[in-house]
Amino acid sequence: MNFALPIDDLRQASTSFIAPMLMARGVEKTYPNGTKALERLDLDIARGEIVSLLGPSGCGKSTLLKMFAELEQPSAGQVRWNGKSDIQAQCKMAMVFQEATLMPWSNIEDNARLPLDLQGMSKAKGNPKVHEALKAVGLENFTQAYPRELSGGMQMRASLARALVTEPDLLLMDEPFGALDEFTRHKLDSDIRKLWSERDLTVVFVTHSIYEAVYLSSRVIVMGTRPGRIVADIEIDGPVKRDESFRTSESFIKQCSYLSQLLVQASGGVDHE
Repeated sequence: MNFALPIDDLRQASTSFIAPMLMARGVEKTYPNGTKALERLDLDIARGEIVSLLGPSGCGKSTLLKMFAELEQPSAGQVRWNGKSDIQAQCKMAMVFQEATLMPWSNIEDNARLPLDLQGMSKAKGNPKVHEALKAVGLENFTQAYPRELSGGMQMRASLARALVTEPDLLLMDEPFGALDEFTRHKLDSDIRKLWSERDLTVVFVTHSIYEAVYLSSRVIVMGTRPGRIVADIEIDGPVKRDESFRTSESFIKQCSYLSQLLVQASGGVDHE
């Protein structure tokens, strides 16, 4: 009996596995004081996904994100980027933090240029990238303004431009819009969806907001605490192009309700929102 595969099947088998952009295997994190932030966590995120990490405070969302950025090291297990252990060689990563963290003594153009300055890139080469990034976030008319002259939402846009200026393929976002008013937050969420689509980004977004997670994401990872772990991995049913009509749709409301129930369970019976 001949068990040989046809040559076309062999080619398909050899190329069918594509390593995820991000992979966590058996990841744990225990701090020196004994606090266990994460326990045996497994997660794959494919290239081109936009994934939210959703859960109560203390569930390890930000810790996991920092591991993906190599700002934290796991106590056990491993993190991989495109199947490899070296993030620098495997992807171009940028991160947006909870605070805009802009340099108050520099204008918005110079703030956005900072990563390129750190790379030693000349202004002649870097300026087009800076202007493109500022235009992408709607700040092309505020290049000479200083952070103190901008609203909180505009400061966060400047922080986002600073992340985009290096033309990353992986964008990590740690609750960047949590302190903003609802209207501004909704607008920035829509902008992130647009940038994700136009720039072929992979996005991992940490949030406490059920509504933000459902609107933004192709997948939502629900995390529970004591210690941090994944309790659900939910595919979001929604159009690629999303607007306010999606926020009021029956599908959106049902998915938010379902995630709310999961979060109550993950939080030990304490309502999340």
